[in-house]
Amino acid sequence: MTWRSWSALELSAAFAVGGSVLAVAVPAFFRNLSASKLSEPIEGLDRLVTSAVAYAESRPQEISFPPSAPLTPAQVPRGVRAVDPPESWEHLTWRSLDFRFEGPHAFSFQFTSEADASKAMRFTATAHGDLDGDGVLSTFEVRGERIPGEPARVLPGMFVDREVE
Repeated sequence: MTWRSWSALELSAAFAVGGSVLAVAVPAFFRNLSASKLSEPIEGLDRLVTSAVAYAESRPQEISFPPSAPLTPAQVPRGVRAVDPPESWEHLTWRSLDFRFEGPHAFSFQFTSEADASKAMRFTATAHGDLDGDGVLSTFEVRGERIPGEPARVLPGMFVDREVE
């Protein structure tokens, strides 16, 4: 049977079924695509803060967290997943936290730590990405602290700016 021998009713039904499938599949596809783009910074920050809290457990208060580490890689990949040179993750902090990317990734990470006047130690773990290559960055940030006499902890919430920029 060729398309010319199909009745108008059969063609209408075929278009209706095809349209229904597309109406369900396309939004689900884009939702999954968006979620996959968000998994790298969320999983990366989770690994980073989990390591920072574990690091603090065996250290005195004044050195609860390793020193600040610069944005790594220094240039945020623009619209691509990049493989870093082997030495990129050799900073003392990245080694202390056992944090690195072996394969291609789209985000750069930074870790800052500091003490405040009350001798509490605080850290901020940040991920920056430019998923569409336009020079505007997505930012994800998680904070943690260790107050004297208490264990280290991750503060609730995650700051997100332009998540799928």
